[in-house]
Amino acid sequence: MNIQKQENKKLDLNQLIDEEIGNFDRSTLEAKEHLSPDMWENELLKSEVKDSLKKIANDFFEGLGLDVEIQDIVMTGSLANYNWSEYSDIDLHIIIDFSHVDENFDLVKGFFDAKKNIWNRLHKILIRGYEVEVYVQDIAEPHTSTGIYSIITNEWLVKPEKELTDINWDDVGLKVESFISQIDGLNELFQEERYEETLMYASRLKERIAKLRKAGLETGGEFSVENLAFKVLRRTGKIKDIIDIKNISYDKSLSVDNAKKFTDKPMTLGYGKPAY
Repeated sequence: MNIQKQENKKLDLNQLIDEEIGNFDRSTLEAKEHLSPDMWENELLKSEVKDSLKKIANDFFEGLGLDVEIQDIVMTGSLANYNWSEYSDIDLHIIIDFSHVDENFDLVKGFFDAKKNIWNRLHKILIRGYEVEVYVQDIAEPHTSTGIYSIITNEWLVKPEKELTDINWDDVGLKVESFISQIDGLNELFQEERYEETLMYASRLKERIAKLRKAGLETGGEFSVENLAFKVLRRTGKIKDIIDIKNISYDKSLSVDNAKKFTDKPMTLGYGKPAY
């Protein structure tokens, strides 16, 4: 590749986030000088915020009708860190011992995931303009967040550090570009009415993006290339597109008039590699 082509490629990567997926404000993902003043005062959660979050968690859990003790209620995510923005939401985690519900961990996790999904879909509770997202977490589940605050004890379990990090937007752009290519392929499958294949690939793509974020948080933290790529995809609606296509494809694959049979020809996405 000659120098001119290299410069064009770099320019393409720098413009990817702004042009291919919309006018995206990169500064919203960068570290701030202070914690959100809407949430915090002298590095402690404001009392009215704490009381509201505690009531939300208790109301949610009481509605499940389980005779299980809550071990802790914690706030985590970007609003418990220095990378908060107007797009942040409040990650409210209810910590319990899953084994006190049932020995089958996957069964318990599936139950709580279904319940929290329904609750989050039905309710839109805003605290200081930030939406609350409820999650039930097993006491033994590792949490890679660099900011975790206990609402019950009113103290930091993991206190975030003010760390201004230079973000390599070229690398973030490469990650985002790769997934956009795959999402484009997913759309093509859907338009061809190959609904069973679309459903399969959408599920795998969603799983890959989840693993991308997990790996980034474990190795590089909140400002890792992988975690930032995930946030760009989520904030620009690309992850929602995958979920929507997955749900519609499921319905159509079971609809007798619309469903098409599997083809024996392997589908290719992104860079021409077989998707399965």
